[in-house]
Amino acid sequence: MNTEAKMKITERAVAKLANSMRIYAEANARFNELKKVDLEEAIDNLDRAFEAKLEAFHSVYDVDRAVFNYFDHADTALILMLRNAIHHRDHELFSSWNNTMAQDGGPHRFRGAEFLIASHTLVGEAHVGRQLYKAEDFLFRLDPSQNSPALEGKMGALNRSKLLGQLKANLSFNEFFSKARREGYPNKQLYFNVIPLFISAVCRVFRSLRARGVRFVGYDANAYEMHFTDDLKVDLSSLSYATIRIN
Repeated sequence: MNTEAKMKITERAVAKLANSMRIYAEANARFNELKKVDLEEAIDNLDRAFEAKLEAFHSVYDVDRAVFNYFDHADTALILMLRNAIHHRDHELFSSWNNTMAQDGGPHRFRGAEFLIASHTLVGEAHVGRQLYKAEDFLFRLDPSQNSPALEGKMGALNRSKLLGQLKANLSFNEFFSKARREGYPNKQLYFNVIPLFISAVCRVFRSLRARGVRFVGYDANAYEMHFTDDLKVDLSSLSYATIRIN
């Protein structure tokens, strides 16, 4: 395949990712109104839109991995791990916060519990959405010491260990769990917002693609190019925290 053909394939993958990000943003914007009418539809729309973003990110990885090492960076590597976990779905991990709260019995089955939410920090005033997953699910997927039946089996032990180290050190998960222990939170009440991490991964990839001369073709890709190459920046060394108490 010649260079021009490879470039066009990459550009189409980027356009697909940008389109999926817009669709997710629209589902997120409609969520609060739609849940008043049909909660199940609102949750499914948002979760499936997020999963489509993961799939589109993986499509970019598929066409770009020979040039850019996605597993050298904690953000891109963890997004790919999350995509693979949700895509293959051979376990019960990574049920979103919304889906978990809406299961039989609703949030009232957690009455009196307080949840600690961690999120990486965006530099500046950018609004950050929420797509929350249990923090311990990432450990169950990567850490053999957890004795989890959901341990990632398609990744070699060395690569899994590398990603676990990135998660704990580069993405501040050690800090998150240390704070939770000090303040008495059980692991099942710790949730992690993956949206800033996804933003960081896209920023990293888009900047690399632009530097290599890849064009951002189509309305969505053109609209997001500057946003994700110049405007947005995520501080992966800094976590912000919020709490949710179920009354």
